[in-house]
Amino acid sequence: MSQAIEYGDARGRVGRAVSRGGLIIGALAAVLAVAVMAGPRFGLMLGIGLGLGMTLEGLRFGFAGPWRAMILRRDPAGILAQLLSIGLVAIIAIPLLQSHAGELTGAEAPVGFAMIGGAFVFGAAMQVVMGCGSGTLVNAGSGNPVGLLALPFFAIGSFLGAYNLLWWTDLGSLPIIVFRGGQGLAITLGLLAAVAAFLLWRAAPGTRRIPGRYLAAALLLAVFAIGNLLVAGQPWGVVYGLGLWVAKGAVAAGADLSASPFWSSPGNADRVASSVLTDYTSLTNFGLIAGAFLIANWRSGGLAAPVPSLPGRAWVAAVVAGLLLGYSSRLAFGCNVGAFFSGISTGSLHGWVWFASAFAGSCIGVRLRPRLGLEPRR
Repeated sequence: MSQAIEYGDARGRVGRAVSRGGLIIGALAAVLAVAVMAGPRFGLMLGIGLGLGMTLEGLRFGFAGPWRAMILRRDPAGILAQLLSIGLVAIIAIPLLQSHAGELTGAEAPVGFAMIGGAFVFGAAMQVVMGCGSGTLVNAGSGNPVGLLALPFFAIGSFLGAYNLLWWTDLGSLPIIVFRGGQGLAITLGLLAAVAAFLLWRAAPGTRRIPGRYLAAALLLAVFAIGNLLVAGQPWGVVYGLGLWVAKGAVAAGADLSASPFWSSPGNADRVASSVLTDYTSLTNFGLIAGAFLIANWRSGGLAAPVPSLPGRAWVAAVVAGLLLGYSSRLAFGCNVGAFFSGISTGSLHGWVWFASAFAGSCIGVRLRPRLGLEPRR
């Protein structure tokens, strides 16, 4: 009997080793295939996306969860790690953007009514589905049913938000304001330190220490984000790629996008017509999904979560929240990645305004989630 059990255990270990080996080979093969078909730079971008997805899923780190922890439990550890990662990127990115203005671009956008409102709605919606832009991709990749349902509607919302973006921005906005050079870096780091000090002041007892896995995630995200800037010439983003997928599908189905100032502009029209393998944001998005899938399967030999038993209104809420995530993030010029993380780390004022507005929306979202049946009422 014991020999049979040992034999079964040995076969199980061999099976897991073969499965994990297959995952690694598959990931490397995908990177190599993109490098061959589109070019080495694009293969490297897929590799960066894989690293981001593996980091977020492997270290169980994200944006929506830490914000929720601060709102409900006054636990600032996750947000402190986010601020640390942003600061590490800023130390490299802001001087690089100053010295290589013609080669590198920051995540710069104006502050306006649509941006502020969009960020607020996004903050609420991301708490409903417990996933921001990157979080929804990672949740879908790891097999989370709510994330899998929300993701396609997120993409549709991003496309629609971009389609009539000009109407919203015409409501009024300030000129783009960017903190540049050494002075801009000092302002950015000073603001990050001030927010961190405020969070520590508001923290509940025993929550002022950042766990080791959060520190590791902060460092790895910073490395990959800097790599994204250097390889792509632009900061890490998420939302544009999702809308682009729907735009390509719409054109393939015979739709005419010429009525949209956004999708008919020369740069965007070229991207719609070009291979998706030459779009940097799409490649990192693919990598986020695949990296999370790899870690989830490595960890358990299958997808991470069974289908939860939720009331019908919860599934409807996931669909609506997905649409709102995509639409509002387009109006807000990005999500937690493109606006908050990349905006602040490249010196754009809109990143700070986005942070404040989205956090206010999150305070509403965490209270909507149980009312919508996505978790037990407190």
